Amino acid sequence: MITLPYGQPDGLFRRLRGAAKAEWSSFCWHPFVQELAEGTLPVAAFRRYLIQDWLFLIHFARAKALAAYKAESLEALRGKSQALTALLSEMNMHLSYCTSWGLQEADVLAETEAPETVAYTRWVLDRGMVGDILDLEVALAPCTVGYGEVALRIAAHPGLRLAGNPYQSWIDAYSSSEYQALAQGSADRIDRLGLTHGGEARFASLSATFSEAARLEAAFWQMGLDAAP
Repeated sequence: MITLPYGQPDGLFRRLRGAAKAEWSSFCWHPFVQELAEGTLPVAAFRRYLIQDWLFLIHFARAKALAAYKAESLEALRGKSQALTALLSEMNMHLSYCTSWGLQEADVLAETEAPETVAYTRWVLDRGMVGDILDLEVALAPCTVGYGEVALRIAAHPGLRLAGNPYQSWIDAYSSSEYQALAQGSADRIDRLGLTHGGEARFASLSATFSEAARLEAAFWQMGLDAAP
């Protein structure tokens, strides 16, 4: 059992997470994640995930740009602009990381999107287009906050492989204080928007969005696993 570090006890984020308990658990402790922790994940599965994750980030950046357009204040607009710039830099680092797994940039750029990637990214963009900033942020939160919780669950796993885990650098990235602060900030933003944008009155709709995003995240992990021989 891990201690929840994200969001406020009575805030919208924790309420959404609690309402999506089954979907959230399937995402944050998917067999893909467990095998990452234990160092047993087939390399083919991780390579498939890495390629599709880069393709996912392209659309995630577009969603961040849409969030800037829908930002509720000048301060929020500035924050989204900074987040988009940081994400674009992260995408370059992601390509460099891929090379350490034998994936050249040309190979990554030539890959087509998996159906799971298309389903997830277009759904997020659709939620952002038809809804307001709270709808979009709730659709994005399971990715940002979820990866932080994945890292915490890995750290608490009794079967965690500490020596010679080939995926340790990936685990370290999401366990880092920088990423954990990013995850906390995302949950806090959901809490604030919940207060200013009628989160209580819209809870049923927001909960459905959050649950679906968690389900699509789990499907993304499964897409990687399915690539293993």
